[in-house]
Parts: sequence; structure tokens; C-alpha cells
Amino acid sequence: MKKLFLLFLLIFLTTSCVKRNVKPNPSACNCPPPAQTAEQPIEIPKGTKATEVKPAETAKVADYSLLKSAKWEEVDGLLEDDLSAAWSAFQQSCSTLINKQQANKSQWQTACAAAKDMPLTNYKPNNAAFIAYLTNYFDVYSANNLDGTNTGLITGYYEPVLKGGRTKSAQNPYPLYRQPSDLVTVELADIYPDLKYKRVRGKLVGNKLVPYNTRAEIEANPSPLAGSELVWINDIIDVFFLQIQGSGIIQFENAQMDNGGQMHVGYADQNGHAYNSIGRILIDRGELTADQASMQGIKTWARSHLDKLRDLLNSNPSYVFFRELPAGLPGPIGALGVPISAERSVAIDPKFVPLGAPIFLSTTQPNSAKPLKRLMLAQDT
Repeated sequence: MKKLFLLFLLIFLTTSCVKRNVKPNPSACNCPPPAQTAEQPIEIPKGTKATEVKPAETAKVADYSLLKSAKWEEVDGLLEDDLSAAWSAFQQSCSTLINKQQANKSQWQTACAAAKDMPLTNYKPNNAAFIAYLTNYFDVYSANNLDGTNTGLITGYYEPVLKGGRTKSAQNPYPLYRQPSDLVTVELADIYPDLKYKRVRGKLVGNKLVPYNTRAEIEANPSPLAGSELVWINDIIDVFFLQIQGSGIIQFENAQMDNGGQMHVGYADQNGHAYNSIGRILIDRGELTADQASMQGIKTWARSHLDKLRDLLNSNPSYVFFRELPAGLPGPIGALGVPISAERSVAIDPKFVPLGAPIFLSTTQPNSAKPLKRLMLAQDT
């Protein structure tokens, strides 16, 4: 019978640890907590000129063309992982994959229905039963690079805690914006089935769809999105990194004005412009070395170069919009539409990896040679 994808990623891990709340992440970062320091929020001086640097072109390849058929015995570490730890995340994926309108919907319905009939102990299958299930309902593929190699970079992501307020103030001057009402998203597969997973975003000017505002244009003064603010944050660089992480928690500092408490925010949409790494830009400019270009290293650079910070941020024209999430979720909502699971979810580019696919990751713990071999689920993008 025709089977679903299971991907085998053989990847070396090079990543730095992050602090605060851990969001489900592919590196399963077990790092020691960093020393707590009293950091002042990074604020861009008023009147700083906003400019934009265009990102470089990226390589273009056909969908899934870098996936190569593999054998189950090539999956390094499959017998070493506690596969049952991924069962809850797998069931979460099934809850939405069986209902999605996609070409392989019937295959997911068959596979997920079979999963319900598996013998369970304490609500989980044992390793032997899970492996038998996977080999019966999935074919295995390896992920490769353009040059045919199969090693690369895995980075961790997490759910940061930011300080902010529900209204703008001198203490909290930087907005998180809601999804703009004039942002138009066109799913190209609805028009051209061969263009699955491809979409364009823009806004209508007359009867013409044009590119949406860049980061530089959105953050101009006055902003074209004034009035669409969701919440206000005290630190401009924290806003930027929240857009990279995709979800976070806003800790309200003024209990009297904001009724105390927190707001959980998650990804709502994006302006359609390509992401351009500011860490890579700082490395290319000779401002930082590769081992300095962590989140903490970039923040340190920003505090010492406030006059250059706006230009650096605007070199990434991509801009993310947010929505308030319900309180009490077990985790942030990923692109698959289910709460993502700590240390068992990964974020992928659906052009290269099918959203929802089980993934076996063979890598190392952060900043370590200690092996990390684990069954994961592609639940975010």
C-alpha cells in the first residue's frame, strides 16, 4: 500500500541555550540556566533614520526534491529512543491531519485510525508496537542538502517572557501588531494545484495586489498600522526576537492599569517578505564572529550600537503579526493547529518537509558531543 512520509534527519547540532520558558524545540536544550542580570531594555533613539537592506536570493528547488528514499535500518538510534514519549504529540497531530483538505488525507485517516487500535500501557504503546506501526504505515526518507550531504544545523526555539502593558507608555513604547485588515493572502494551490504550499501576501491597490509593507515601512513614524496594536513592549530587541520565536508570554508590570497577570500571544500572520538573519548580517559585516552571534551576543552588540540598530533590524524586511491566545493551553499553537509538545515538536519549511510528518532526529545535545536521537513531529513552520 502507499504509505506516508517518515523523515530521517542526520544533523549535527550547533546551537546556544536560551533562558526563560522552554518552548517545544528540536534541540531539547538541557542547558544550565544563565546568570540573571539586570538588563535595561534596548530602546532606539528617537529620530533614528530607518533604512532597509534587501536580503540575498535563496536557492530554489522543487518541493520535496531533497528527500531520498531510505531503509529503516539506516535510521540511526530508532531502538535507543523512548518512542512512547512522542505518542501524545503524534495523537495531537492525528487530531487535525485526518480532517485537513490535502492530497493524502485518506492515508492519514487510515494511519490515524489504526493508531487508535494499538495496544497501550498507561495510555502509550511500547517501543516494539510503535516501531511495527511506523514500518507498516510509513515509508522512510532521508533529508539531504543541495550538494547531497546529509548534515546541517538544528536550532532550538522557545517561548520567551516579555515585559509590557496593554497601553502605550514611556515604559512600554514598542507595539506588537495584530494581523492587519488589509493584508491579503493568496493560496496559490487554490488556483494552480502544482503550487502546493506556496502563497503570496500583499495588499490591494485598486484592483492590483502589491507587496505588503516591509519592516522599515511598518515601523516608520507614523506607522501605517497605527490602531492595530495588540499590546506594548518595553524592549525593541525583545519584540524582534519574539517575531523569530513566533509565540510568547507578555508579563504585565503595572498591576493597577493592566490588572496584573499575563497575556499569551501567538503567530497570526506575516507580511510576505523573506526572513533575513541579522546574526548572519553582523557576521558578514565583521561586527561579530560566528560564535558570538547568539541571541545574547546580538543583544550585547545592540546595546553598544544603538545608532546602527534600526538599520540592522530593517535589514530583515519580514514582519510577524500576533494574536492573543487562550489562557491555560498546554503549549503554544503551532502551524498544524495543535499545541506543540516540549522536546518532541519541530518547526519545518513545508517546501522541504511535509507538515505533520514524523521525523527521526539524529544529532547531539546543545554545545555537546552527547547524542540526541529522538522521534519528533513536524508541528510548526
